[in-house]
Amino acid sequence: MIIRTDEEMKQLEEIGQICGKVLKELVETTKVGMTTKEIDELGGRLLEEMGAESAPISEYEFPGYTCISVNEEVAHGIPGSRIINEGDIVNIDVSAKKGGYFADTGLSFIAGTSSDPLKQKVIDVCEASFEEALKKIKPGTKVSQIGRAVHKVARQNGLTVIKNLTGHGVGRSLHDAPKHIMNYYEPGNSELLKEGMVIAVEPFISTKAAFVTDGKNDWAFETKDGSYVAQKEHTIVVTKEGPKLLTLVED
Repeated sequence: MIIRTDEEMKQLEEIGQICGKVLKELVETTKVGMTTKEIDELGGRLLEEMGAESAPISEYEFPGYTCISVNEEVAHGIPGSRIINEGDIVNIDVSAKKGGYFADTGLSFIAGTSSDPLKQKVIDVCEASFEEALKKIKPGTKVSQIGRAVHKVARQNGLTVIKNLTGHGVGRSLHDAPKHIMNYYEPGNSELLKEGMVIAVEPFISTKAAFVTDGKNDWAFETKDGSYVAQKEHTIVVTKEGPKLLTLVED
């Protein structure tokens, strides 16, 4: 989507803040001993209170208001009876729509504490790769430079990127143009970022794995080698002044 009017920006800012606030609340609420379904049901209540609708449900009939993935699950984890344990890597992804506009945001974090420093490292490097990617987001830059920045940070820290999970356009639909924003450099991709373009940038950083595969159900993507994976995602508008993060909630 390309934003062309102030009204479009206003609508996107509203749904962006809704998604960001719900994610922030769910991350802060998540405690060891909770089930992923308990977390998800809170997310559903919050979205309803804010007048928004879960995008995974409305667009794909996903069996949950949000996607909650734990440890070997990397994305699209179905909320259910799984209990959050001390030291688990938890990823919560919130996407929703309101008034015909969509936003998408996600974050990985450690439940409680972990004695394994690799878990925190993969989360920290994911954060660093996201920040590096932000530096490339301006009109006229090739979309492929986002992936180049993400992959460079991962390599510098001895980690890998998940190559078959990508960012994407968002706005008028949950998955809009550009169809894929890779987390590695694609030299053949000459597509340019345009002013007003709305994109979801989401690095997936892994300790070893380069790909995820179908998991234990029809939805979840998992690693098969026990690799730790972290994701961070925001919905962003490309502007001449720099990236505008619609889903960022200020403390």
